[in-house]
Amino acid sequence: MKSLIILAGLLACAAASTASTSKVVCYYDSKSYVRESQARMLPLDLDPALSFCTHLVYGYAGIQPDTSKIVSLNENLDIDRAHSNFRAITSMKAKYPGLKVFLSVGGDVDTEEAQKYNNVLESAQARTALVNSGVVLAQQYDFDGIDLAWQFPKYKPKKIRSGWGSFWHGVKKTFGTTPVDEKETEHREGFTALVREMKQALSPNKPMQLSITVLPNVNASVYFDVPAIINLVDFVNLGAYDYYTPERNPKEADYSTPLYTPQNRNPLHNADALVTYWLQAHAPPQKLILAIPTFGRTWKLDSDSEIAGVPPLHADGAGEAGPYTKTESLLSYPEVCAKLINPNHQKGMLPHLRKVTDPSKRFGTYAFRLPDDNGEGGLWVSYEDPDTAGQRAAYVKAKNLGGVSIMDLSLDDFRGLCTGDKYPILRAAKYRL
Repeated sequence: MKSLIILAGLLACAAASTASTSKVVCYYDSKSYVRESQARMLPLDLDPALSFCTHLVYGYAGIQPDTSKIVSLNENLDIDRAHSNFRAITSMKAKYPGLKVFLSVGGDVDTEEAQKYNNVLESAQARTALVNSGVVLAQQYDFDGIDLAWQFPKYKPKKIRSGWGSFWHGVKKTFGTTPVDEKETEHREGFTALVREMKQALSPNKPMQLSITVLPNVNASVYFDVPAIINLVDFVNLGAYDYYTPERNPKEADYSTPLYTPQNRNPLHNADALVTYWLQAHAPPQKLILAIPTFGRTWKLDSDSEIAGVPPLHADGAGEAGPYTKTESLLSYPEVCAKLINPNHQKGMLPHLRKVTDPSKRFGTYAFRLPDDNGEGGLWVSYEDPDTAGQRAAYVKAKNLGGVSIMDLSLDDFRGLCTGDKYPILRAAKYRL
């Protein structure tokens, strides 16, 4: 009996050690500072989250097209004395001394002259300018590292085809099509060089750390030479979400963040496929961080949409903007929560969306409202909630991965509007690691 007790104690200690080493990488989108009303997030609003986060990643810096230097995308917000968000964010380490604060570059928000990301990879001189400016910026504002959320070209979205279209697509697949990026090999090699040069520049300083983020819908097998870069980075954030979005797939609504492959879908468009690719490319599991989005993707349903609401189903473009985020096709978690049928079990509350959970825990949660007799008002939402966030964290634990990332804190329920608990998605993920 005594030996069993000792064994149980050792196992408990091992489990606790694993949990304590798991990373929770929390992304903060600085654009939330200028949102209105309940969606406006100030640096002080981060405080309840930071006891759960091992890393805080400030998004986003960008690239100046003519100099290739890393720069603030909003100097008034990030640098000027009136706000000085860079300083405000890094100063939080005084209260949370174990917290690492990174500056992220790119992130699909640096939209001016998008080709500049490829241009940097084609020029050693441009890479040097980018690396040197990034190190100076990180040192000046006391960041602990840089995250390269590089804006590579994205693969083409699925098309809804007629019979003739499907035939012609088969012909093109047989005889080849024009690639998304005709310089993909050069850009792959250029990114490898950039990672190596950035690591060398960061190493003498404290040393600072380096991470990369694989953005959604970027072909990892094309652009990331895993054996060449994996030992140069501290972790890799896998953006395994937004596989289906209204912008890319306006006529068909589907799970946007499946953990595994739904039936009759592209077998590569799910989190497990992306994780498997990196593992098979010999990336150490502990360096892989799986992203958990805190928002929903929304489509309009019309009179042609299937009444069962089961995906994939016909849609009519992006859903209308939410009252707080004011962005078509996107709802923050509290905006989704407010549209659900009686989420707080309040008497007399009018029904809004019907929530459909996934008992298999493989694909995600969705909610929908059918259109009225005039074909108006229909809505379909694919989203993550605390339950599915916990399931993704449990997957990370089962695979012995390095942790999770929260994409991002400003779209979680940071005010506790749904149930009174702040940051429910972040908390659920942390507790399941």
